[in-house]
Amino acid sequence: MQSPKTYCAKAEAVVDVAMEPPLFVRPLTAEERQQLHAGLHSREAFTLRRCQILLASAQGQRPAQIAAALSCASQTVRNTLHAFEQQGPGCLVRRSSRPKSAHRLLDVPRAERLRELLHQSPRSFGHPQSHWTLPLAAEVCHQQGLSDRVLSPETVRQAIQRLNLGWKRAKQWITSPDPAYARKKKPGRGFCA
Repeated sequence: MQSPKTYCAKAEAVVDVAMEPPLFVRPLTAEERQQLHAGLHSREAFTLRRCQILLASAQGQRPAQIAAALSCASQTVRNTLHAFEQQGPGCLVRRSSRPKSAHRLLDVPRAERLRELLHQSPRSFGHPQSHWTLPLAAEVCHQQGLSDRVLSPETVRQAIQRLNLGWKRAKQWITSPDPAYARKKKPGRGFCA
């Protein structure tokens, strides 16, 4: 059996290794402090929250205390402190969350091929209908090699919009092979004799 003294010493050593020192914001310059106080009056919630976090950290509060006081996650506090360390006051403005590598699935040459495709009937591509729908256009784009996968109807709609083409929801009209159909369909012509 181990003596209590050696067990406690081992336990303290394990705790000391696992615990990181608390994270605080670096000392603020007068200009940075002024920007943070001005940010407390911002209309943007993102800027306001980050200013509150940074000023609380500058007062010596730990991330868990700040998170509890502001009703946010302690990871949000740590992310803010790391962002301020790397970017300075530039971290107070929300950046785009869009990936840097995002590109249009239907670029200009492919969009032009889409235009040509839409000027043809869907029947020429083996479909039984005579009008285009966005899902059908997405499917035919894939079949014709314009995309690696079937695109979403929204992607096709945006490409059509970039081409300045008008797009309205397809309407179906009832037609008849009867040569007198147009005369019979005129308003005011009842079926009563």
